[in-house]
Amino acid sequence: MKKKDELIEALITELQLRKNELQDQEVETIYFGGGTPSLLTNEELVLLIESVYKNYTVSADPEITLEANPDDLTQERILELSKTPINRLSIGIQSFFEDDLKSMNRAHNAEEAEKCLEFATQYYDNITIDLIYGIPNMSLEKWQANLEKAFRFGINHISSYALTVEPKTALATFIKKGNYPPIDEDLALEHFNHLVAETEKQGFVHYEISNFGKPNYFSKHNTSYWQGKTYLGIGPSAHSFHQTQRSWNVSNNSKYIQEIQKNTLPNTIEILSIPDQYNEYVMTGLRTVWGVSLQKVESDFGTDYKKHLLQTSQKYIEEGLVNITSCHSELVEESFLKTTQKGKFLVDGIASQLFVI
Repeated sequence: MKKKDELIEALITELQLRKNELQDQEVETIYFGGGTPSLLTNEELVLLIESVYKNYTVSADPEITLEANPDDLTQERILELSKTPINRLSIGIQSFFEDDLKSMNRAHNAEEAEKCLEFATQYYDNITIDLIYGIPNMSLEKWQANLEKAFRFGINHISSYALTVEPKTALATFIKKGNYPPIDEDLALEHFNHLVAETEKQGFVHYEISNFGKPNYFSKHNTSYWQGKTYLGIGPSAHSFHQTQRSWNVSNNSKYIQEIQKNTLPNTIEILSIPDQYNEYVMTGLRTVWGVSLQKVESDFGTDYKKHLLQTSQKYIEEGLVNITSCHSELVEESFLKTTQKGKFLVDGIASQLFVI
């Protein structure tokens, strides 16, 4: 990577510049993502982690994740990482089949995917893998074979997403030229329902639409997004969120480094309106096993917002796509709007219909 040393120095400086943003909060998770982690040495990773500890209050047992692809995680590299504070790996497997990986233009092959997990599971207990479903021509038997391989490796967390076709990608070109079948939503739904059933048999909890974890292996990092907690993103393109505002850094590495060297934060800040905050809560809440609290909607946004939510969701309640469940305790009774199994696959579309425009 060009200017690697300068970038690492800039990351450390940004951590220092923004330390007051989390002054009264504990850092519970540290996540190395976005492709850079595979280029960092152990010393560089440790230097960045130490900078977090130096500038922030870190919880006693933080989740520290490194995101990488199988071609980056050789046996030697995994052994090296096991000697750092990294205690969780997020591995972009996508599929255990060669033809799928080629169609998605992945850098790794099927053999690397399996070898990577063979080594990783020897040194790490907390591993999440990505798997893609809804791939055209993928039979249910082939999808089951993908899942069985993940189960055999003893993986405790799976993030799984339907294949989407991004513009100007190799896959988009193949489909346009007729060299590859178009995306089939019915196939994706079949795969999704099978995924839900098979992971449940293995003891996974479907705690967010795309995430399945065994008890005590839910992603603390991603859960913080869905529960609206503050998070701080460091580096080019990184996004941050704090109560009523979100921000994102410039994506260009050189511009990022130049601004940080001037002790200037190269970010754009957006203040979220009350409707934006409500819409975001509905979107993230409906995607999770915890649902949307009607009491929270009323207390945070007002009675009119609660009425709006109840009125707009009535249609989906009648269709069996969402329901309202009550939770009783000694102090309070709370009601939650949640998607049913039938509604899970359609959740993003449902949520958008509940928004305040």
